[in-house]
Amino acid sequence: MQAGFRFGTWVGAVGLLTALLAGTVKAGSDCPAPGAWSTPAGEPLDAAELYADLATREVVLLGERHDRMDHHRWQLGTLSALHGQRPDMVIGLEMLPRSRQPVLDAWVAGELDPEAFLKKSGWYEHWGFDPELYWPILHFARVHDVPLLALNLEREYIQRLGHEGWDTVDADTRDGVSAPAAASQGYRDYLEAVLERHPAGMGPDSERFIATQLAWDRMMAGGIAARIKAGGDTPPLVAAIIGSGHLEYGYGVPHQLADLGVSEAAVLLPREPGGCADSDPALADAVFGVPHDERFERSSLMLGVHLESDDAPGIRILRVQEGSVGEAAGLEAGDRVLRAGEQTIRAAGDLQRVVQATPPGMWLPLQIEREGKRLERVARFPRED
Repeated sequence: MQAGFRFGTWVGAVGLLTALLAGTVKAGSDCPAPGAWSTPAGEPLDAAELYADLATREVVLLGERHDRMDHHRWQLGTLSALHGQRPDMVIGLEMLPRSRQPVLDAWVAGELDPEAFLKKSGWYEHWGFDPELYWPILHFARVHDVPLLALNLEREYIQRLGHEGWDTVDADTRDGVSAPAAASQGYRDYLEAVLERHPAGMGPDSERFIATQLAWDRMMAGGIAARIKAGGDTPPLVAAIIGSGHLEYGYGVPHQLADLGVSEAAVLLPREPGGCADSDPALADAVFGVPHDERFERSSLMLGVHLESDDAPGIRILRVQEGSVGEAAGLEAGDRVLRAGEQTIRAAGDLQRVVQATPPGMWLPLQIEREGKRLERVARFPRED
């Protein structure tokens, strides 16, 4: 598995969806040249003409694999070019739930420093990927006074919507977003293929998996559509930063946007050598060649534990990945992590922050509780080659 909560502390099935949908395309040779735009079939596109067309759209959806710094740098360049065409632009973020909208507003207004933003937004609890990946975009919005728009719901609500039905989450909590349009057969096949890559014994059944994905897509589409509607006769251009798995082939968010009456949505995807899809023109409106550059790589350290929150001290380990650092450290399902290094662990985000700060090749002391006994374990992270 290439991604998840990047440091291996995943919470629930919704977090795992992020991992599985992060990069679903087939390898191929029809990649655009680095720094160039093309159609999915490999036909070159003129950048000036492309941006002129994008400026007439209601929505521009920018895909990503969440843990790729070069994808986020491409997004930043594209946002900058779009802003030159449409200074009324709004940037939508998959990363945070609607309840954190006041924090995004305060960030753009210059009222928060980075540390306060991470704390008040609950970044690690809601997202979990290294914020260094997203700082350039967040600072761009602040410098240019571009509004940021929270598109998601808390994970627990997304999971309830998918597993228990739309009426289990009150309309105010979901901002009045209506139930999703049914998935096309193509999307169902796409998601079934994703589910086949699910680690054994960890996945929800296919219907719940698909329903949860639809809930996720619908909430993001609903946030975008509501912002356009609020603009009245002069709606802004909403440029949304969303994982590619929600965008490819128009199946996810674009399909839900169309159902909500937003038809002028463009999908843009980054592609690096060896990571291209087939030549299906339905993949996206345009793809951009991102040169693979190791300087842009982020550490992929993972503890490899799947966590479950409850009211007891520490954080409970639900599962341990086979072959992971956590397994090598002797962690087991049912253990509770109480301390990591000098940090008392009260939530999944606490453990994520500590693992994130641990350099490759270092050891991380862990205090755990197992069957009422406190034990010491050491997580040994491999060195980078």
